[in-house]
Amino acid sequence: MTHKNMLGMFVHFGPYAKLGIHEQALARLRLDHKEYEKMALSWNPENYNPDEWVALARSVGMKYITFTAKHHDGFCMWDTKTTDYSIMHTPYGKDVLGMLADACHRAGMKFSIYYSNPDWHHPDAYNPLSSHQWGAVRTEGGDFEKYKEYIKAQITELLTKYGEIYSLFWDIPPCIHDPSFNELVRSLQPDIYINDRGFDKGDFSTPERDMDKIEGGRFLRMTEACNAVGAHSWGYRKNEDYHTVRYLTSSIDRIMAMGGSYLLNVGPMPDGTIDEKSRERLLRVGEFYRRMGGILEENEGEACEIVSFTRPVVINHKGDATYLHYYQGIDQNAVFLTKFPSLPKSVRLVNSDTPLPFEVDFLPECRGEQVYFEGEHLRIFGIDADALAGEPIVIEIKF
Repeated sequence: MTHKNMLGMFVHFGPYAKLGIHEQALARLRLDHKEYEKMALSWNPENYNPDEWVALARSVGMKYITFTAKHHDGFCMWDTKTTDYSIMHTPYGKDVLGMLADACHRAGMKFSIYYSNPDWHHPDAYNPLSSHQWGAVRTEGGDFEKYKEYIKAQITELLTKYGEIYSLFWDIPPCIHDPSFNELVRSLQPDIYINDRGFDKGDFSTPERDMDKIEGGRFLRMTEACNAVGAHSWGYRKNEDYHTVRYLTSSIDRIMAMGGSYLLNVGPMPDGTIDEKSRERLLRVGEFYRRMGGILEENEGEACEIVSFTRPVVINHKGDATYLHYYQGIDQNAVFLTKFPSLPKSVRLVNSDTPLPFEVDFLPECRGEQVYFEGEHLRIFGIDADALAGEPIVIEIKF
């Protein structure tokens, strides 16, 4: 299997959706474990339709779905023999994960699995070396070696019952080095990709939420950034504050222009449907993504040295074209290259698929006594920046 950077859908779905607060509500609100478990086992997501999820993801341009098999609360979303604390022992009684895996396979959508190392339900899961342990049902007297065998039994089920799995998203590094976990994963799914939050070094890194902290112009390692349409929760939140479409498209453009994949999360409502505000944002992201015409996927670093005076920008190339990604937009209707290999054959505004005029110009820019740049520059102009204020601006140049 060859890695190709793609846009994917992350789905956090579990009984915590019934609370409409946060996927970690059990620990963050210090809820009673027994009461939470009663709530979880009474759950009935009666309107769950995985084919609708897949259709929505495909309409956005997403190529894979990563689903929360088990989050920190320990509740299992598949037909497992390892515990009765699962979706199979609720009024719903159906294998939610299996149904989604089947829907993905039918539609040609890659399917990935998220698995939480912390488990606030299992009596042996407390790990003082790790984080996110505050919700553990028992902090003393456990046997973590028994819990490790429990993880392996569950991973074996997940990687043998549901066809080809694209990637495994371990969550919360246990801070315990044990190569046998990833060795087991690869023995069951030889072509799988594994992230870096497990018991051993994986294939890809997983920056989360704040993409402004990422530095550099090109990822040197396989990378999958993750973010959510909601600003505060990954699971369903009734009164969520949603990220703007501008923020999401800018983040996606930057990460994917740098060669990374991008996993955009939604938290379905307790009945299994995706709320309208989340759906609206996904569709608007998809409208931008489709206009990019595939240039965000399988791109490469700069083929030749180009310097843009207008910043911030990520520069890459695909095929015979160079692309300038002004992921935070621009502040005028022109951009300037202070270094370029030759006169372009053509310049195109990818956002609207329209040609742009350009010229080589001698353009001094002075403010007081300071000269910011002078000499010959490639000026690309006629950009309707006001009309595109709500999204990144992407320019294609063929030299």
